[in-house]
Amino acid sequence: MEAERNNPEPMMPENVAIFVDVQNVYYTCRQALSGNFDYNAFWAQVTEGREVVAAYAYAIDRGDEKQRQFQNILRAIGFEVKLKSFIQRADGSAKGDWDVGITIDMLESTAIADTLVLVSGDGDFAILADKLRQHYGKRVEVYGAPGLTAKALMDAASDFIAIDNKLLL
Repeated sequence: MEAERNNPEPMMPENVAIFVDVQNVYYTCRQALSGNFDYNAFWAQVTEGREVVAAYAYAIDRGDEKQRQFQNILRAIGFEVKLKSFIQRADGSAKGDWDVGITIDMLESTAIADTLVLVSGDGDFAILADKLRQHYGKRVEVYGAPGLTAKALMDAASDFIAIDNKLLL
């Protein structure tokens, strides 16, 4: 009986939810780092010693076979792939961002996750990161390409992790 009282509860693993803005990380890694993001290396790094409670990769569906193969790789790693149709406007511009969807999913994940990990350099997420930290008491880790990640987002995060060579293919 005495021994039972002296043994502390085993540490529960930290619950983590992961949100990857696929288009953002693709273009920023190519532009800033001349490489492609290594999703397997990222997964190994971000999940070490943690319990994954949600993992989403947000992508644009252009309907080509190479893209479908890439999406299947993401699923095999452990991501739920969320797709939005690519919209080509009459003026030649294109639309297809996931900012609102990512925001909703991150807010909903506050009920199950201790830490929320966002892979994006988009400064629009700074308000969200700040809200998640200040109002919900969550840790927010942001992975982004140096030089192309908004300073406001880096400042709003609990931790900013620069994507470097060990996270590139």
